[in-house]
Amino acid sequence: MIQFRRLVLVPVLLAAVVGLSGCDTLSGIFSGDGNKQKLPGTRISVLALERELRPNIEAADTRIALPRPEDTTTWPGAGGLSHHAMHHLVISAAPKKVWTVRAGEGSDLRNRAFAEPIIANGRIYTMDSEGIVMAFDSTTGKRQWRVRTAPRVEEDNDFLGGALCIEGNRLFVTTGAAQVVALDAANGKEIWRTPVETPVRAAPTVNSGRVFIVTIENELQALAADTGRKLWSYAGASTSTMLLGGAAPAVDGGVVVATFSSGEMVALRSDNGTMLWSETVVASRRTEAAANLPDIAARAVIDRGRVYAVGQSGALAAIDLRTGRRLWDVPLAGIYEPWVAGDFIFAISVDSEAICIDARSGRILWVTQLPRFENEKARKNRIVWAGPALASDRLILVSSDDKALAVSPYSGAVLGTMDLRTSSTLPPVFANSTMYLLDDDGDLSAYR
Repeated sequence: MIQFRRLVLVPVLLAAVVGLSGCDTLSGIFSGDGNKQKLPGTRISVLALERELRPNIEAADTRIALPRPEDTTTWPGAGGLSHHAMHHLVISAAPKKVWTVRAGEGSDLRNRAFAEPIIANGRIYTMDSEGIVMAFDSTTGKRQWRVRTAPRVEEDNDFLGGALCIEGNRLFVTTGAAQVVALDAANGKEIWRTPVETPVRAAPTVNSGRVFIVTIENELQALAADTGRKLWSYAGASTSTMLLGGAAPAVDGGVVVATFSSGEMVALRSDNGTMLWSETVVASRRTEAAANLPDIAARAVIDRGRVYAVGQSGALAAIDLRTGRRLWDVPLAGIYEPWVAGDFIFAISVDSEAICIDARSGRILWVTQLPRFENEKARKNRIVWAGPALASDRLILVSSDDKALAVSPYSGAVLGTMDLRTSSTLPPVFANSTMYLLDDDGDLSAYR
């Protein structure tokens, strides 16, 4: 039985740093050298000034009202549906781990697993860091089939990348071996295999019989879902430096939106590739060299005629889907998809800040500082928080520090914590009132 312990928020350096304690469910609400002479005056960190997010005073009276939680029977691709706007999902008040299975090789210093699990037809599908795809019964965790999709490589080579999506009975797989593969979702048999010019680390997105992929050279391609035939392509600007991984395109209403490592975001007609508009989601953060990478590693979200995207250089923007006009932006750097729920957006910054934004105005409603380092005092071992995902009035995040958190979407208060068996840097996925989590060791767990 998973037990919760209470959390106490302790103010440290004017930030609310969460004191974590061990438990294993997500249930309930919980409540320098002193001898050296110092110059007089108040010391303010230049880095803190640059990146500190604050709620907007004029938005203090905004009431956060979320859509009612709704269950889903499928999670067909990275980010859920092709537009990636999953709003408010369902999970029980006190979910328990009901099974754990081995889903292949996890992430290590040489290989990296980028594939989030997907769910359809009573099965959950995974892809490990060596390109092996497995199908499990989503209720019991029993493995149904296993297929290697990438050519075997020498032990000292890296595979790096690949992910999944599904439409009907076809499972589509991108690979770090520069191939896109279609499998029969029932038994894993290969239907077609199409080579592409460069490796694909981002997940594919399928919509209305077309499969959309983005290569590491920032080329967006559309393939026919039935044959793998190349339909059209768009070449974005290439970059010499990028983050590992990539973002699955977002598709809705006949428009595909893709983000690139150059910081560019483009919208094209999904049927023929005609460009509708192009925008950049880039901000300068000169005091942090790594932050100046323009890469948009997070998936864009399309919801009710707007596109929401966050770049790791320091900007979260809302853009009109039809015209490409920027509606507002917030100085937030992130590498995970922002979560849209009704008129509100939830996101996690690279500085471990959980944030709520009014999607209508771009005003910040609340900010909660989460733990940033495993050793906060020594500022060592930075924690990566993956998510958030909204289910039954809780924002759920998982971390590289072997923890999961439940955060109130209404106030930002930390509601509870859960000890995980190992680090998790892929966000959880949901279907049939169940949360599935694939950890960095390659183990898949179900909570319901």
